[in-house]
Amino acid sequence: MSEQTPIIDIQGVSKCFPSKQGEVWALNEIDIAIQPGEIFGIIGMSGAGKSTLVRCINFLEQPTKGRVVVDGMDMATLSDKQLCEARRSIGMIFQQFNLLMQRTAKSNICFPMEIAGKSKEEASKRADELLALVGLADKADAYPAQLSGGQKQRIAIARALATSPKVLLCDEATSALDPTTTRSILGLLKDINQRLGITIVVITHEMAVIEEICTSVAILDHSRVVEKGRVQDIFANPQTPAAQKLVFPEGRKRQGFGLRQCRIVFDGSSSYEPVVANMVLECKAPVNIMYADTKDIDGKAFGQIIIQLPEDDALANRMMGYLHAQGLQTEEVRQDA
Repeated sequence: MSEQTPIIDIQGVSKCFPSKQGEVWALNEIDIAIQPGEIFGIIGMSGAGKSTLVRCINFLEQPTKGRVVVDGMDMATLSDKQLCEARRSIGMIFQQFNLLMQRTAKSNICFPMEIAGKSKEEASKRADELLALVGLADKADAYPAQLSGGQKQRIAIARALATSPKVLLCDEATSALDPTTTRSILGLLKDINQRLGITIVVITHEMAVIEEICTSVAILDHSRVVEKGRVQDIFANPQTPAAQKLVFPEGRKRQGFGLRQCRIVFDGSSSYEPVVANMVLECKAPVNIMYADTKDIDGKAFGQIIIQLPEDDALANRMMGYLHAQGLQTEEVRQDA
């Protein structure tokens, strides 16, 4: 991605909350730059500071220290009126949808436009366009109670787009959905990003969500950014314990798989083929598959397989050589007995 002015520039942001036990720092010296048109992930375990950070981006929470610059505007310098205007360029969707139950799907989408002073005709036309965009043109007159979870989130996304924002904040937007619906919502967000060029910030605790659609990611741990960069780089070689806990399955550590293990990373550059089976046939020896999580996205393989290599070092080396010859990214870890 070429260097340009970030659409969101978070500079040294810290947030402190008072409590009976003393000060609690929910954020500590956060530095993140998000480029226009990017799908950027912010990930961390519960309590890492994700929700506080997203509220600082749209200034629902004012940082104790640091600056938040959105689309060239320092949010701290804006008047209340200017801040309301700025927030119209920052759409937001939530885990629990937050739809108005007494309004129809179309009326929910019209609501932010009514607040912004748009005419009924203009709001109605825009709502129809957005219903079509999210694939629910036939649900205009349905009430939230008549919609599935995925349909509710689609309406929430349409509502967030009603004022034509430049940025869309997604705070755990798929956490209440089943895996199949989650994939469909992530696919919709990716489509919206490509069609409209809107910058999307995905806040989540699930690495699978980050892998699916994000180009870059920042990992939060204990109120700090501990690692950030391109998703494929961090997934392939996580440097910090927090990143490793998110990338490796079920919290397993690297040394937990046996005396000598190999992690094969599929980052989309390799074809979707039975690599491990071919290696076993080529080397004429079995391996123990400790974990496998691969998916086919647009005809390319993404994910990882962790195998335990044979005890014979010569045979294990031959297998590693085979994997390298296939152009695969591998990581080998040996644990002494």
